[in-house]
Amino acid sequence: MTQDAASAGEALPHAATTVRNRFWLLTLGSIGVVYGDIGTSPLYAVRESVLAAAGPGNPASEPVVLGILSLIVWALILVVTLKYVVILLRADNNGEGGTLALMALAHRAVQRGGSTVMLLGIVSAALFYGDAMITPALSVLSAVEGLKVVTPALEPYVVPLTVVILIALFAVQSRGTAKVATFFGPITLVWFIAIALAGLWQIAQNPAVLWAFNPIHGVSFVLGHGLIGLLTLGAVFLVVTGAEALYADLGHFGRGPIRTAWLTVVLPALTINYLGQGALVLADPKAIENPFFLLFPNWALLPMVGLATAATVIASQAVITGAYSITQQAIQLGLLPRLEIRHTSATQVGQIYMPRVNALLLAGVLLLVLLFRSSGALASAYGIAVTGTMVVTAMMAFVVIWKVWKWSPWTAAALIVPFLLIDLTFLGANLLKVFEGGWMPLAFGALVMVLMYSWRRGSRLLFEKTRKSEVPLDPLVATLERRPPHRVPGTAVFLTSDPTCAPTAMMHSLKHYKVLHEKNVILTIEHAPVPRIDPEERVQIEPIGETFSRVRLRFGFMEQPNVPKALAIARRLGWQFDIMSTSFFLSRRALKPAAHSGMPVWQDRLFIGLARSANDAADHFQIPTERVVEVGTQVTI
Repeated sequence: MTQDAASAGEALPHAATTVRNRFWLLTLGSIGVVYGDIGTSPLYAVRESVLAAAGPGNPASEPVVLGILSLIVWALILVVTLKYVVILLRADNNGEGGTLALMALAHRAVQRGGSTVMLLGIVSAALFYGDAMITPALSVLSAVEGLKVVTPALEPYVVPLTVVILIALFAVQSRGTAKVATFFGPITLVWFIAIALAGLWQIAQNPAVLWAFNPIHGVSFVLGHGLIGLLTLGAVFLVVTGAEALYADLGHFGRGPIRTAWLTVVLPALTINYLGQGALVLADPKAIENPFFLLFPNWALLPMVGLATAATVIASQAVITGAYSITQQAIQLGLLPRLEIRHTSATQVGQIYMPRVNALLLAGVLLLVLLFRSSGALASAYGIAVTGTMVVTAMMAFVVIWKVWKWSPWTAAALIVPFLLIDLTFLGANLLKVFEGGWMPLAFGALVMVLMYSWRRGSRLLFEKTRKSEVPLDPLVATLERRPPHRVPGTAVFLTSDPTCAPTAMMHSLKHYKVLHEKNVILTIEHAPVPRIDPEERVQIEPIGETFSRVRLRFGFMEQPNVPKALAIARRLGWQFDIMSTSFFLSRRALKPAAHSGMPVWQDRLFIGLARSANDAADHFQIPTERVVEVGTQVTI
């Protein structure tokens, strides 16, 4: 054997070991980030379900407990395992998952009905923000409430301590979560092991709870209890909240690690703990006050309160990061105005921080804690936002399976409709809790929907209005090449959204200064309906004259546009780009309400307000401010 062959033979096992190690590291990371939300549901789900069925102060009979446990077990199997882990993880948009990624995939696939798909995406994204507010409030509050089990004397400190923890959590967001994330997986793994061991002990005391695997118990409970059964179903849904997170984090960890973590660790641990809580309630009906913490002996209570608080902070961190991510996607897809985005990691693209989103989320979370003051009251508000998102996800998944996977509509319907019916049943059950707190996420979701719809509609009207007064670019360039005005050294880059028309900034420069640069670039930045663009496809250059060229930069909706970095690629395509001899011309529009607008007056003013609050274009596109020239114009809309 030659030396090269021997080296290659040694390299192959090493490469395989590296790939295997990376797989298990991603699996461990997904346990912390992906499953932090659903992993903290045992803190309150069984308690709320049994209380909904039996009522406060009433002992729950064995058929009731077995029925609830059966519903919990089969909700985990059908909704999380089959719908999300098995089916939806395959519906990726270039490796990315989540509600807006699914919307972009479906929108790109349909010829007609694109506006309906866009509306579904807006509804789903809006409801996600409601979830992002409730999850930190409910999770941290339910963990800190464990102090009441240690001693009732600590009850007055539950809400203040929750507020302090939440303020601290949101305060450290600006530092980035890259370093903290390395601890998420191990801590959450310890959490799942601890809750599984506690549940296993109680199951050993009362193995009869294993009959919950028989779905007949769950079906009989719902059919035999009428409205109470439906109300209980709304509480049972709390066990699957967080299922959307595993789909949204597909791009961060990959399909294999997420599936492995669920099937080998998370699903077994959750199932064992829920069955253990049921066994405890059967043995001691008074344990329904807080069955999760009462699973543990007295000496373990304080450590478990600490571990539960850490787990809920991790769950909250995951949904906060998700809110940043979905806001970035919404901006790139034209659903929201530009907002400040700060990158907190030099290596991880997805590690971002958005100050305005962080502040609004903190205000909403604190308002919920101070308004509801207990996890029991807040649990009523939780399910509606998540069930609404799941219903919309199922609808868009049908479009993707039909149009993208090329299944027949009947086969796609046969696969998705059963899950859609389950989601609709859960949604109906949760709608019964509208007046108990469910109005909160609906109201907040409706507000976000109005903002997104108004921004999208106003942007379209503004584009149509400005287009009417614009000059076609190609004839203008031909005229300027024949009879050029006075030339100045350097390169001028004019940003425009329509590369076929002369940019407003260039027209004003010609009108007021009567000069042109030696080289002129008409730059258009496009946001593609895919997560990321290959660097080789980032830049397209088209000469339109001796001194003019048209450049198009393409970015995915998961990418933060960086114009100088992207233009550096153009050097390989023949354009000598020198940032120090280049001026970027931006047109800043001052919007004024028109007497007869295409929108109602309130929506017109809302769009103008959103436009004024948008982040500066130079900052958003990461253009050096000392190289930017802004030209102001007034537009009525």
